[in-house]
Amino acid sequence: MKAAAKIIVQGSVQGVFYRQFVKENAELLKLKGYIRNLTNSDVEIVVEGDDNMIEQLSKIIAKGPKHSQIRNIQAEARKWSGDFKEFKILRF
Repeated sequence: MKAAAKIIVQGSVQGVFYRQFVKENAELLKLKGYIRNLTNSDVEIVVEGDDNMIEQLSKIIAKGPKHSQIRNIQAEARKWSGDFKEFKILRF
């Protein structure tokens, strides 16, 4: 079933290849959307795809790459837009 979510990740997630880690896993799960750093040192992920794959990505996000330290994750369901063609890393 099609689903969409916005996820905010807090912790040591900048400077540890977290965005690349999430991008690679999202692509493996055939998810679309983006990830970007926020000015407050959090990371924002907007993702669309199969609800089971989003759930799998959420579990991967919670672990993160080797040097990341996840303190908190806030996830909210969003309305499916179908606007995304791929999963991108957005820059400031």
